[in-house]
Amino acid sequence: MAGNPYRPFEPDAEFIELLDGYSGNAVNGLGEPHPRQARMVWWAPDMDAVTFGNAQQWFYTHEQPDEEMRELRARRLQAVQSPLPPVAAEQVERSAEDWTAQLQRFVDAGDCEMTGVAGMQPEWLYESQATDLPTVVVLGLAHEYEELRHVPDLRGGKDVTRQYVRAAEAAKKVAAWLRGEGYRADAVTGPMTGKILLIPPAIECGFGELGKHGSIINPEFGSGFRLGAVLTDAPFAPTAKRSFGIDDFCSRCRVCENACPPLAIGPDKQTVRGTQKWYVDFDKCIPYFAETSGCAICIAACPWTRPGVGLNLADKLARRTTPLERGDGASSRSA
Repeated sequence: MAGNPYRPFEPDAEFIELLDGYSGNAVNGLGEPHPRQARMVWWAPDMDAVTFGNAQQWFYTHEQPDEEMRELRARRLQAVQSPLPPVAAEQVERSAEDWTAQLQRFVDAGDCEMTGVAGMQPEWLYESQATDLPTVVVLGLAHEYEELRHVPDLRGGKDVTRQYVRAAEAAKKVAAWLRGEGYRADAVTGPMTGKILLIPPAIECGFGELGKHGSIINPEFGSGFRLGAVLTDAPFAPTAKRSFGIDDFCSRCRVCENACPPLAIGPDKQTVRGTQKWYVDFDKCIPYFAETSGCAICIAACPWTRPGVGLNLADKLARRTTPLERGDGASSRSA
């Protein structure tokens, strides 16, 4: 398309050869008419154990990170590997609503910018994973837009990594707090594949709606945020799901479609594991994603992501809907 500086895009032949016929679309269940649990498609913690491991390793070896990026990655790894304290013998008693309200402390401290709580659902577990912890605490870490907008250059990529660092540190901090209060808690840190999908519980607990580009959109941060989570048996009250008319907005908007270098974002929803949803073509996306060590062009280009735009858009869309359609609750967020 004229005006897109990253087109035409021709995938690197070496990377394609390393994929050796691997199709993330097939793994994701594109076109499958029946529901099933998700399978790991990328971000394998153990690259030696998966069919696409050599291609994922190429992702890391192809780039040339500077010292700051290496330090950020080392910090994330340190956070991921940091041990959690044992569960205290005595449980602190609070009302479910007070437990949820207590999460605001992590927003106030700057550990994260948004929190929410959802009851665990079996379909959020990756295939072959299990948990008996009934609650998911979701954490949102907002990008610095002035840094993010430089993607896919390294400067923008650093902010992506920076927010994953914060996500890991915040998840460990929340889990440690809950264990100190006498409840079991396990951190889900990302971006590596863990026990659960992160986007579905984030949507369920009020973080926003799924956008055409496959990421969540909300008025506060647009698409410019990352996720972390904690699985726990602490008795939180769930936070309410929210909608803003973003789904309809995306059906009319083509900004991310036009911005995507490999044409991986389409105009229509598709069936994925029995559900009609917005879906990004993995097999078109991943070669460019790998070559640029993360891309993120679609979330930076999203109109909702620009500072100050999302709340105004939400206000305009809200005038077209009833209070019932909008939803009455909201998860914790920064002032």
